[in-house]
Amino acid sequence: MDLLDKMATYVRVVEAGSFSAAAKQLRISAAAVSRQIATLETELRATLLRRSTRRMAITPAGRRYYESCLRVLREVDDARAVAGGATTDGFLLVSAR
Repeated sequence: MDLLDKMATYVRVVEAGSFSAAAKQLRISAAAVSRQIATLETELRATLLRRSTRRMAITPAGRRYYESCLRVLREVDDARAVAGGATTDGFLLVSAR
């Protein structure tokens, strides 16, 4: 899984408020979401979310990372839209016998 996918999953977890709610939205298991977030935290060497059996809370570093992820993911979407807009315009005439 690439970094952008993990960032998108992290944003979904923060916005959904729980791993299980994010998993439902992403249509994957809560365990898969948990693994992605754990891998992301390991790669970043930072704790983004504090978890207990009943609660999840975002850390200050997690809040800053969330805001950065939103910016990056918006930029990626914008870049895709620009690239997708670079299509050829015109008419295509097809004849068949």
